Amino acid sequence: MLFLKSLYRLLPFIKPYLFKILAGFGFFFIARFFEISAFWLVAKGIDVIGDMLTGTAAEYTISQVSLAIVGCVISRFVFVTYARRAVRRASIGISFDLRQKLYAVVQQQGSDFFSRMGVGDIMTRAIQDIALVQRLISFGAFMFVIMVYAPFFAISFMLSKSVVLTLLILPCLPIIYFYARHVAADLAVTSRTMQDRLSDLASHTQENLSGIRTIQAQAQEENEIKRFWQTNNAYSAAFYAQARINSLMLAWMPFMAGAAQLLIIIYGGNLVLDGKMTVGDLVFFLACLSMLVQPIRMAGMFVTVVQRAAVATDRLFEIYTAVPEIKDQPSAAAPAQIKGDFEIRNLNYQYPRSATLVLKNVSFTISAGESIGIVGRVGSGKSTLLKQFTRMLNTERGKIFLDGHDICDYPLAQLRAQISQVLQDPFLFGEPLQDNISYDNPEREIDQVWGAAEAAALRETIEGLPAQMGTLVGERGVALSGGQKQRTTLARGLIRHSPVLILDDCFSSVDTETEEHILSRLKLMRANKTTLLVSHRISTLRHSDRIIVLDEGEIKEIGSHDELIRLGGIYAELEKVQTRGVRSSTETVASTNNSSAQQ
Repeated sequence: MLFLKSLYRLLPFIKPYLFKILAGFGFFFIARFFEISAFWLVAKGIDVIGDMLTGTAAEYTISQVSLAIVGCVISRFVFVTYARRAVRRASIGISFDLRQKLYAVVQQQGSDFFSRMGVGDIMTRAIQDIALVQRLISFGAFMFVIMVYAPFFAISFMLSKSVVLTLLILPCLPIIYFYARHVAADLAVTSRTMQDRLSDLASHTQENLSGIRTIQAQAQEENEIKRFWQTNNAYSAAFYAQARINSLMLAWMPFMAGAAQLLIIIYGGNLVLDGKMTVGDLVFFLACLSMLVQPIRMAGMFVTVVQRAAVATDRLFEIYTAVPEIKDQPSAAAPAQIKGDFEIRNLNYQYPRSATLVLKNVSFTISAGESIGIVGRVGSGKSTLLKQFTRMLNTERGKIFLDGHDICDYPLAQLRAQISQVLQDPFLFGEPLQDNISYDNPEREIDQVWGAAEAAALRETIEGLPAQMGTLVGERGVALSGGQKQRTTLARGLIRHSPVLILDDCFSSVDTETEEHILSRLKLMRANKTTLLVSHRISTLRHSDRIIVLDEGEIKEIGSHDELIRLGGIYAELEKVQTRGVRSSTETVASTNNSSAQQ
């Protein structure tokens, strides 16, 4: 069956725990032996009582039979306990490894992967799908043992008592097999649909809760409830489709088992009446039949568990086999320490599912210790360019050189450890402020953390909080304002004192006075280190050694603030607009003050 091909992919994860699983199967085998032995002893006890009633000499006494039954029951209990413990421990270990593997793979993926697979979808696979695989290993293994061992012992002992009675129930087995195979195909479709709809539900919920403030601000609560109803209804319909198949299967399997029991009672009862079989033997035969019927009753549930686990495995391996967009292929020639000299040669970049070049023939150099400002209209490629320096996007070989070596020759871990990047969107973890600032090294001295906070003009804000550095900022920093979040992420970048610092428009929510304070501290701290700064404010860029003006992915101008003003191009026009706005506001205030004075 197709599901076996899917489950075969789990073998590398199962191998480290194979001994525990096989030990569990062995213990289950012994437990089954004691179980059927108990049935045999009960049948013997019935015959002993019959002999006593008729005055016939019995082979065993009631006490002997009773003690033997107690011994079998206790032995079965012990072996079943150890078997379940071994298998469940293995299932927990396997699910742990699957989750670790998924998390490790996701950490290596780029923007294209996350554009195809939402956070809610990944979380569903990490929790729900792995739980289905774990259920297969633990509960499914137990059912598998019952379905294999029970028929083995039951049919063996049944044949020893009556071949004819045994043959009466065997025709049911092929019917069950073909029915289960037919149902498995339907379950494959419904299970996949249900898991996909569950992923949609998780993604919708995660996205909705992340954007709850926007929804409330736009008064879209009712519309979102209607949208959620559609997603929720799709999941419910898929769940119902699978439940319908399961219900039919669980109803059909016991029917066939009941038919087999009816045949045994009718034919076996006649054998007892004819004296060809003792009452004890008939009872034992019925007990063996109940052991044989048990896997028949479980077949439907087992098919469901296996098929859902197979679908879950396929969904997990969609992540495991995802090829990282950015390949880490370092060369031993790359130096261990970065200085900060960059050379960009005819750099082009196009996003995977876009037909437009975001960067076009970009070429420039950066000397170690130089501060570079980057400005341009929205969508001009500023953030895309910055991501190339840490290979957050896939960088073509021969386009960017760092300290004379191709940037692709550097290990990704080294690039991102020695090039500190403060992103445009300030993301904070739901941890205390101290842990957010010292995220790269939680063991940092508290003085270093306060020093970074001071440089980011955050000290006064922190000192005004009740718990100061121990203040929990909430999910995504919800407890802080936009400017406070930006300054916190800036402090997180400054504390590393890296050779290269990249600031991607991280002053947009900071007032000009605070910005001036930060920039003055930044200039002192990074006097001999490379700094790249993206901003829309001329006041932020004017102190940079050189300023690059991007427009539609191309470099239109490059030079110092004074040089670009004299050039009279895009930068000069932008400076005029921003300066005129400041002057206009100043003149308005002055005019208002004069009018008030005259009155």
